[in-house]
Amino acid sequence: MSKLFKILLMSMVAFSTIFLAAGCSAENGKPAQETAAANKFPAFNTVDVNGNTVTQDIFKGKKITVVNIWGTFCPPCIEEMPELGKWAREMPQDVQIIGIVCDASSKNDKETKAAAVSILNDAHVGFVNLMPDEGLMKYLDNVEAMPTTIFVDGNGNIIGEKVVGADVPKYKELVKKYLK
Repeated sequence: MSKLFKILLMSMVAFSTIFLAAGCSAENGKPAQETAAANKFPAFNTVDVNGNTVTQDIFKGKKITVVNIWGTFCPPCIEEMPELGKWAREMPQDVQIIGIVCDASSKNDKETKAAAVSILNDAHVGFVNLMPDEGLMKYLDNVEAMPTTIFVDGNGNIIGEKVVGADVPKYKELVKKYLK
Protein backbone atom coordinates (compact mmCIF):
# COMPACT_ATOMS: atom_id res chain seq x y z
CA MET A 1 0.00 0.00 0.00
CA SER A 2 2.84 2.41 0.74
CA LYS A 3 4.23 1.90 -2.77
CA LEU A 4 0.88 2.93 -4.26
CA PHE A 5 0.77 5.96 -1.94
CA LYS A 6 4.25 7.08 -3.07
CA ILE A 7 3.27 6.75 -6.75
CA LEU A 8 0.09 8.77 -6.17
CA LEU A 9 1.97 11.43 -4.23
CA MET A 10 4.66 11.76 -6.91
CA SER A 11 1.96 11.97 -9.60
CA MET A 12 0.18 14.73 -7.70
CA VAL A 13 3.42 16.71 -7.29
CA ALA A 14 4.23 16.35 -10.99
CA PHE A 15 0.72 17.40 -12.01
CA SER A 16 0.81 20.41 -9.68
CA THR A 17 4.15 21.54 -11.09
CA ILE A 18 2.90 21.28 -14.67
CA PHE A 19 -0.36 23.03 -13.79
CA LEU A 20 1.38 25.94 -12.10
CA ALA A 21 3.98 26.31 -14.85
CA ALA A 22 1.33 26.37 -17.58
CA GLY A 23 0.09 29.80 -16.48
CA CYS A 24 3.36 31.60 -17.22
CA SER A 25 5.67 31.73 -20.14
CA ALA A 26 9.43 31.73 -19.99
CA GLU A 27 9.43 35.32 -21.21
CA ASN A 28 10.09 37.47 -18.13
CA GLY A 29 7.39 35.70 -16.12
CA LYS A 30 4.58 37.38 -18.11
CA PRO A 31 1.25 35.58 -18.22
CA ALA A 32 0.97 33.26 -21.21
CA GLN A 33 -1.90 35.33 -22.65
CA GLU A 34 0.31 38.43 -22.88
CA THR A 35 3.10 36.67 -24.75
CA ALA A 36 0.60 34.86 -27.00
CA ALA A 37 -0.91 38.22 -27.99
CA ALA A 38 2.56 39.42 -28.97
CA ASN A 39 3.04 36.35 -31.18
CA LYS A 40 2.16 37.83 -34.58
CA PHE A 41 1.76 35.71 -37.67
CA PRO A 42 4.38 36.92 -40.16
CA ALA A 43 3.42 39.53 -42.73
CA PHE A 44 3.16 38.11 -46.23
CA ASN A 45 2.39 39.07 -49.81
CA THR A 46 2.02 35.89 -51.79
CA VAL A 47 -0.36 34.04 -54.10
CA ASP A 48 -2.82 31.24 -53.59
CA VAL A 49 -2.76 28.09 -55.72
CA ASN A 50 -5.05 29.85 -58.21
CA GLY A 51 -2.62 32.75 -58.69
CA ASN A 52 -4.60 35.33 -56.68
CA THR A 53 -2.61 37.78 -54.54
CA VAL A 54 -3.10 37.23 -50.80
CA THR A 55 -1.71 39.26 -47.88
CA GLN A 56 -2.09 39.13 -44.11
CA ASP A 57 -5.25 41.20 -44.63
CA ILE A 58 -6.97 37.83 -45.13
CA PHE A 59 -7.25 37.65 -41.31
CA LYS A 60 -9.20 40.92 -41.01
CA GLY A 61 -12.93 40.63 -40.45
CA LYS A 62 -12.71 37.12 -39.02
CA LYS A 63 -12.62 36.26 -35.33
CA ILE A 64 -10.56 33.17 -36.06
CA THR A 65 -8.66 31.85 -39.04
CA VAL A 66 -7.65 28.21 -38.88
CA VAL A 67 -4.27 27.94 -40.64
CA ASN A 68 -3.56 24.39 -41.81
CA ILE A 69 0.08 23.88 -42.79
CA TRP A 70 0.30 20.83 -45.01
CA GLY A 71 2.42 19.18 -47.66
CA THR A 72 1.71 17.37 -50.92
CA PHE A 73 4.07 14.61 -49.72
CA CYS A 74 2.12 14.01 -46.48
CA PRO A 75 -0.48 11.19 -46.40
CA PRO A 76 -2.20 12.40 -43.17
CA CYS A 77 -2.42 15.92 -44.66
CA ILE A 78 -4.05 14.60 -47.81
CA GLU A 79 -6.38 12.28 -45.88
CA GLU A 80 -7.81 15.13 -43.77
CA MET A 81 -8.45 17.43 -46.76
CA PRO A 82 -12.00 16.21 -47.56
CA GLU A 83 -13.04 16.69 -43.93
CA LEU A 84 -11.41 20.16 -43.85
CA GLY A 85 -13.19 21.10 -47.07
CA LYS A 86 -16.54 20.00 -45.64
CA TRP A 87 -15.88 21.86 -42.38
CA ALA A 88 -14.92 25.04 -44.27
CA ARG A 89 -18.32 25.00 -46.00
CA GLU A 90 -20.09 24.69 -42.61
CA MET A 91 -18.10 27.29 -40.64
CA PRO A 92 -19.78 30.34 -39.14
CA GLN A 93 -19.18 33.57 -41.08
CA ASP A 94 -16.68 34.89 -38.53
CA VAL A 95 -14.38 31.85 -38.93
CA GLN A 96 -12.38 30.71 -41.95
CA ILE A 97 -9.74 28.17 -42.83
CA ILE A 98 -6.73 28.68 -45.07
CA GLY A 99 -3.98 26.28 -46.01
CA ILE A 100 -0.28 26.79 -46.58
CA VAL A 101 1.42 24.36 -48.97
CA CYS A 102 4.63 23.93 -46.98
CA ASP A 103 6.64 21.93 -49.51
CA ALA A 104 6.53 24.63 -52.18
CA SER A 105 10.01 26.07 -52.70
CA SER A 106 8.54 29.50 -53.54
CA LYS A 107 5.29 31.13 -54.55
CA ASN A 108 6.27 30.28 -58.16
CA ASP A 109 6.87 26.52 -57.62
CA LYS A 110 4.75 25.20 -60.50
CA GLU A 111 5.31 21.49 -59.84
CA THR A 112 4.20 21.61 -56.20
CA LYS A 113 1.37 23.98 -57.10
CA ALA A 114 0.06 21.48 -59.66
CA ALA A 115 0.23 18.64 -57.12
CA ALA A 116 -1.57 20.77 -54.52
CA VAL A 117 -4.31 21.79 -56.97
CA SER A 118 -4.87 18.14 -57.87
CA ILE A 119 -5.13 17.12 -54.19
CA LEU A 120 -7.45 20.02 -53.37
CA ASN A 121 -9.71 19.33 -56.37
CA ASP A 122 -9.92 15.60 -55.55
CA ALA A 123 -10.89 16.49 -51.95
CA HIS A 124 -13.44 19.15 -53.03
CA VAL A 125 -11.59 21.84 -51.09
CA GLY A 126 -12.66 25.38 -51.84
CA PHE A 127 -10.78 27.33 -49.17
CA VAL A 128 -7.71 29.47 -49.93
CA ASN A 129 -4.37 27.65 -50.03
CA LEU A 130 -1.22 29.74 -50.10
CA MET A 131 2.07 29.23 -51.84
CA PRO A 132 4.65 30.56 -49.35
CA ASP A 133 6.66 33.72 -49.97
CA GLU A 134 10.00 34.40 -48.22
CA GLY A 135 8.35 35.51 -44.96
CA LEU A 136 6.17 32.40 -44.79
CA MET A 137 9.12 30.19 -45.76
CA LYS A 138 11.06 31.56 -42.78
CA TYR A 139 8.08 30.86 -40.50
CA LEU A 140 7.73 27.32 -41.90
CA ASP A 141 11.35 26.58 -40.95
CA ASN A 142 10.11 26.36 -37.34
CA VAL A 143 7.22 23.99 -38.08
CA GLU A 144 8.13 20.58 -36.70
CA ALA A 145 5.73 18.21 -38.50
CA MET A 146 2.88 18.10 -40.99
CA PRO A 147 0.09 18.80 -40.73
CA THR A 148 0.36 21.57 -38.15
CA THR A 149 -2.67 23.71 -37.51
CA ILE A 150 -2.59 27.07 -35.78
CA PHE A 151 -5.23 29.67 -35.01
CA VAL A 152 -4.98 33.37 -35.84
CA ASP A 153 -7.26 36.20 -34.71
CA GLY A 154 -8.50 39.10 -36.83
CA ASN A 155 -5.44 41.19 -35.91
CA GLY A 156 -2.98 38.55 -37.11
CA ASN A 157 -2.05 37.26 -33.64
CA ILE A 158 -1.44 33.56 -33.19
CA ILE A 159 -3.77 32.42 -30.42
CA GLY A 160 -4.07 29.30 -28.31
CA GLU A 161 -2.30 26.05 -28.93
CA LYS A 162 -1.06 24.57 -32.18
CA VAL A 163 -2.16 21.09 -33.15
CA VAL A 164 0.48 18.84 -34.66
CA GLY A 165 -1.00 15.95 -36.60
CA ALA A 166 -4.30 15.44 -38.41
CA ASP A 167 -7.07 15.95 -35.84
CA VAL A 168 -10.07 17.82 -37.27
CA PRO A 169 -12.25 17.12 -34.18
CA LYS A 170 -9.57 18.83 -32.06
CA TYR A 171 -9.46 21.83 -34.44
CA LYS A 172 -13.25 22.16 -34.13
CA GLU A 173 -13.10 21.89 -30.34
CA LEU A 174 -10.46 24.63 -30.15
CA VAL A 175 -12.37 26.96 -32.49
CA LYS A 176 -15.46 26.64 -30.25
CA LYS A 177 -13.29 27.38 -27.21
CA TYR A 178 -11.61 30.41 -28.81
CA LEU A 179 -14.93 31.87 -29.96
CA LYS A 180 -16.18 32.06 -26.36
